[in-house]
Amino acid sequence: MNMGEQTYFVSNFIDELYQNGLQHVVISPGSRSTPLAMTFSEHPSIQEWVHFDERSSAFFALGIAKRTQKPVALVCTSGTATANYYPAIVEAYYSRVPLIVLTADRPHELRDNGAPQAIDQIKMYGDYTKYFHEMAIPENTDQMKRYARRQASRAYSVSSDHNQGPVQLNFPMRDPLIPDLSLPNLWGSCEPSHVNFITGREQLPDEAVNDVLNQLKGLGRGVIVCGELKSENERELVLELAEKWEIPVLADVLSNLRQTAGVHSYIIPTYDAILKQPEIRESLEVDFIVRFGPMPVSKPYLQWITKQQPSVHIVVDENQGHREPTSIDTTMVYSEPAAFLKQLIQSEKPDLDSDWQRFWLNNDEIAQSILREAKDELTEGSAVLSVSEESKEGQVIFVGSSMPIRDMDTFFLNENRKVEVMANRGANGIDGVISTAIGVSATGVPVTLILGDVTFLHDYTALFIARQYQLPIRVIVLNNNGGGIFSFLPQYQEKKHFEALFGTPFNPPVKQMVEALGFDYVAPETVESFKEAYQKPIDGQDVIEVVTERDHNMKWHKDLWQRIYENLDREGLL
Repeated sequence: MNMGEQTYFVSNFIDELYQNGLQHVVISPGSRSTPLAMTFSEHPSIQEWVHFDERSSAFFALGIAKRTQKPVALVCTSGTATANYYPAIVEAYYSRVPLIVLTADRPHELRDNGAPQAIDQIKMYGDYTKYFHEMAIPENTDQMKRYARRQASRAYSVSSDHNQGPVQLNFPMRDPLIPDLSLPNLWGSCEPSHVNFITGREQLPDEAVNDVLNQLKGLGRGVIVCGELKSENERELVLELAEKWEIPVLADVLSNLRQTAGVHSYIIPTYDAILKQPEIRESLEVDFIVRFGPMPVSKPYLQWITKQQPSVHIVVDENQGHREPTSIDTTMVYSEPAAFLKQLIQSEKPDLDSDWQRFWLNNDEIAQSILREAKDELTEGSAVLSVSEESKEGQVIFVGSSMPIRDMDTFFLNENRKVEVMANRGANGIDGVISTAIGVSATGVPVTLILGDVTFLHDYTALFIARQYQLPIRVIVLNNNGGGIFSFLPQYQEKKHFEALFGTPFNPPVKQMVEALGFDYVAPETVESFKEAYQKPIDGQDVIEVVTERDHNMKWHKDLWQRIYENLDREGLL
């Protein structure tokens, strides 16, 4: 094979991705992927990012795609490099984020016979990709160049349609691997865009909407629940529906609806705190729930609806999934959320119980007042509360799993509409969190990342990306020396095994680790000094470490929840 055979084949594939809208590619170094890597690098209009760690690279690409809601390409060499993509692909699948995974491979004659760096890469990610294709060995013919463009266009379309997700194309490559980038007409050697895809949107017919609304007749205790919402249009329509129906909206922190609570009174950001105590969950009856987005972060909410078994439970999902883990009777509405919201807005509103409305509005005010006063000492919760209060317009806050996302769900009470909260809640893992947040920063926004010390250790090498490309990020490490969330779980009672198996104290030297990479570092000891550090502009890379003690952190949280419970207004409902 001469270099031109491979070069034109690959250049047409890459240019077709660009013609469809691809803007970013994330490349990890390797030999077998040379034709893809060098040709991508040569394209004048695709931004390339290079990182040595494939696992981190994949999460970094996930962050870019998550923020832009457009596919990002990944390129790696053959062998175990491809396996390192797996965790991010699982997250992308469950969180519905578009990735185009391009895995280089040995040609067929070098497979399954002991050749180095050759593993089975066919459908490597199984059901976690929406589409797989084994590319043909490159040839420089018009038919094969059209084939390359067709596959590129199909991969982009499948990844980015309304049911977004990852796709994999496996590229067998023969020597010579170095492309001839001096060839004429590199990007236009075949007419572009051989296959165009036009995707429709799901919308219920009017009679189906009427069937849904009929279920709500005579039911006075209802709520709208919002998990992660991906578009501003959806958020605006939820607000419009809430005002028309005069219905409480239990707003998960990732819905990014809380930032409107100062203007829209029906937004309830403190529902998780209100539902913390079992006595409330057991006695607060609910008739109907209409949910948009995936299941919220809040475990008390999940326990509440499982206990109460509402008469009508409606889950709206445009992607025909089944994101409903409670096993209660549910009507799954397969419709684009914005379209369904418009239909509900045009309908007659339910007749809600005025005591029900008053319960949520009054108790949200009570809970907010108590939460906002939780600043007597620097704790994990008061640090998150300070971030909530001090974040400025245009910031993105990315949150790690375990305790940080739960504290964010409790304490994020910011009313600035231009502050956006993000997290990896597809598979809810702690790996790749730093990489994803830095990927978000690569889209051109300053990012504050809040995470625990174990999550920090999992993805420390990702900090090299921020340093290499000088991306603006502030990392807040809530360091309780181990897995703080387990102190709230039954495992905490198993004293013989708890510290070794769950607490896992590693004493990470955060200061030395980040200063070795040139990051600025500070470890405030009071709420005031924390706020002072946080208020500084995010114009480089810095780390704020908040050191806490796990048992004290648990007691602090439980005392706060009890104080909210004791002050709730129960009149007429409990």
